[in-house]
Amino acid sequence: MLAYLLRRIVYALPIMLGVALVCFALVHLAPGDPLVSILPPDASQELQERLTQLYGFDRSLPEQFVSWVWRALQGDLGLSIATSRPVTTEVMTAVVNTLRLAVVATVIGFVLGCLFGFVAGYFRNSWIDKLASLLSVLGVSVPHYWLGMVLVIVFAAQLGWLPATGAGPGGSDEWAWDWAHIQHMILPALTMSVIPMGIIARTVRALVAELLAQEFIVGLKAKGLTSFGIFRHVVKNAAPTALAVMGLQLGYLLGGSILIETVFSWPGTGFLLNSAIFQRDLGRRDPDLAGSAHRPCLSRSGRHAERDRRSRQGAGRAVPALAGVLGLRRRALHPGPGGRRSGHRRSAAARDGRVRALARAG
Repeated sequence: MLAYLLRRIVYALPIMLGVALVCFALVHLAPGDPLVSILPPDASQELQERLTQLYGFDRSLPEQFVSWVWRALQGDLGLSIATSRPVTTEVMTAVVNTLRLAVVATVIGFVLGCLFGFVAGYFRNSWIDKLASLLSVLGVSVPHYWLGMVLVIVFAAQLGWLPATGAGPGGSDEWAWDWAHIQHMILPALTMSVIPMGIIARTVRALVAELLAQEFIVGLKAKGLTSFGIFRHVVKNAAPTALAVMGLQLGYLLGGSILIETVFSWPGTGFLLNSAIFQRDLGRRDPDLAGSAHRPCLSRSGRHAERDRRSRQGAGRAVPALAGVLGLRRRALHPGPGGRRSGHRRSAAARDGRVRALARAG
C-alpha cells in the first residue's frame, strides 16, 4: 500500500510540474501591469524600473518560472505585491480558515445526508423516500453561489438574524469558537454543505435499501431482534462507505470553495485567490492556483491506491476459492487411482458378497 502510494506520488510529479507551468503562463498572459497597484500615479520612470528589477519582472519568463519553482521548493514564495507581506504567511492563514470552514460544512453535510439517506432507505418507495430523494437531488443540482446569495438576502438583509460577511469581530487572526465568531460561519457552512449532503444522502439511501433486502436482516428479524438492534447492524455495514464518501467530499471542498468564500467574504484560499486575481498580485496567484490544482491530483492518487488495494484483497480471496472449485472439477473429470475406478471395484465386491450369501441361504 505504502509503496504503491509513493509510486503514484512520483507519477504525479510531472503532472504537478505541468500544472504549475500552465498556471504560470496563464497568469503572465493576463493583461495589465502588476505594479500598478503599488505605484503612485506620478511615479517616475526610475522608480518603475527599480521596482521591476526588485520583483524580477525584467527577466525572461523562463528565468522567472525556474526561479519561482526553485524558491517554492525551498519554501520561499516571495512577498505579496499588494500587501508586502510574505506569501507563505498569507497562504497558510487562508488554508487554516478554509480547512475550518470545510470541516464544519462536511460534518453538517454528513449528518444531514445520513439522516435523509436512512429515512429514505427505511421508507423506500414511499412519499418520505421521494421527498428525501428530491432534497438530495436539489442539493446536488442547485448552484451553491446562488444559494449563498439567497441565504444572505433572506437571513442577513431581510430578517437580520445572521451576519452576511466576514469571519468575526476580530477577523480570522483572533478566531475563537464563541457565538460572536460562529454566527459568521453558519451561512457559508450551510451553503457549502449542500452538495456533500446530497451526495451522501443518495449513497446512504442505496446502501440502506440494499442492506435491508439481504438475507441476514431477514434472519435477524426471524430471531426476534428489535428494530433498534437491526438498525445498529445496518449502521455498522453502511458506515465505512459513508465515511469514505465524506472524506472525498472534504477534499473537494478544500479545492473548490472560491465562489462561496467570495460571496461571504470568508478569508480563505478562495477569497485570497479572487483578491489576487483582481489586484494582479502575481506573488499570491501562482501558489494559490497551483495548490488548487494539485490537491485533486494527490486526492486521486490516494483514491486509486485504496481502490487497487481493495482489488488485490478481493482477488486474493477469490483466487483460492476459484482454485478450490477448479480443483474439485478437475478431480471429478479426471479421477485418480482411488477415484471412480476404485468405487466401481467396491460396488462389484459388495454385489458378489450378497450373491454368495443368498446362495448359502438357499
